[in-house]
Amino acid sequence: MAAIDALEAMAPQIVPELAWQMGRPVRYGGEFGGVRERAAYMARIAPDALADEVIEESDRFTRLLAREAQGVVFVIAPWNYPFLTAVNTVVPALIAGNAVVLKHASQTLLAGERLAEAMHSAGVPEDVFQNVVLDHATTEALISARAFDFVNFTGSVGGGRAIERAAAGTFTGTGLELGGKDPGYVRTDADLDAAVDGLMDGAMFNSGQCCCGIERIYVQESLYDAFVEKAVAWVRGQRLGNPLEQDTTMGPMAHARFAAIARRQIADAVAAGARALIDVADFPADDGGAYLAPQILVDVTHDMRVMREESFGPVVGIMPVRDDAEATRLMNDCDYGLTASIWTRDAQAARTIGAQIKTGTVLMNRCDYLDPALCWTGCKDTGRGTALSALGYHALTRVKSYHLKKA
Repeated sequence: MAAIDALEAMAPQIVPELAWQMGRPVRYGGEFGGVRERAAYMARIAPDALADEVIEESDRFTRLLAREAQGVVFVIAPWNYPFLTAVNTVVPALIAGNAVVLKHASQTLLAGERLAEAMHSAGVPEDVFQNVVLDHATTEALISARAFDFVNFTGSVGGGRAIERAAAGTFTGTGLELGGKDPGYVRTDADLDAAVDGLMDGAMFNSGQCCCGIERIYVQESLYDAFVEKAVAWVRGQRLGNPLEQDTTMGPMAHARFAAIARRQIADAVAAGARALIDVADFPADDGGAYLAPQILVDVTHDMRVMREESFGPVVGIMPVRDDAEATRLMNDCDYGLTASIWTRDAQAARTIGAQIKTGTVLMNRCDYLDPALCWTGCKDTGRGTALSALGYHALTRVKSYHLKKA
């Protein structure tokens, strides 16, 4: 936790560095609130999460399950939330007694350096936490050579496959959080204004570059027109521009090639019959490169890539649905499963629908949110593994059984 204090003290440097490295506007002040919340929670639950589970303690036997550190944990962090995503594994891995090697994305190398600076200044030995700069080939070679006892990767599906291939036959444990195409569903009993505010922020924050960002929205027919009208007004209120300026709400995407993917999806959808409701001319900062205007698409179908493939940009498709059954079918019609957001006043309905969705987390009346007390996990092409919560410690430790016969 002293390292978290040290990291927060670097905010005047880190916040503009994030803007320069990956485009997040300085008005949002970095990632420090979430970093502290997650680190503090994992520190608080550690004594219980890592405690021996005693099955029997008698005059004849001691039987228990103990948890031991994996050894060396390799954390491969992404650029979109370079501190939050790293902390999810780095902090509990260290608390559990592991050494940690951090490899950051090339887009955000300074984040790795700042984390190392904070850890070492707080007293974590340099051999216990190391920040390294590696290319893909070296990374894969080290994994194949069993240099690590556990590998945690957050990134693309292609990257996850490369990690799995490198680890094949080594029996090294892996945790993989990969792509997402997270849906939002608005029922007729939802608070419409809250749903618009929540879902559009979930779709557009960080220029849409969020692991659990909203990329497709389904609205029951009776609310559809009103939702779309309000969503368009919400987006038109955003300001795309220089992330170093305080009034900028949306900065550039992290790289022009990422923006190009979203532009192609939009163009393909429009060519197939979708309607784009946002006039790019209303966002003069759109330069055809990394600066990409936000977009809302209607008249979309699941035959369009923008409704099935990860966009990871400020574009969202909105479809009307008749009922819960149609919404559930469409939410499941995707290769990914990280989070799903349901907007309703009926908690039981949310639970019933949630049980039918193939996803890692079900959220009601909120989205794009990670609760450190709950397990962060996914299914399908989103990957496998567990992070945060008490279960997060299970991935970072090995279980050892003790059967001690005393007489």
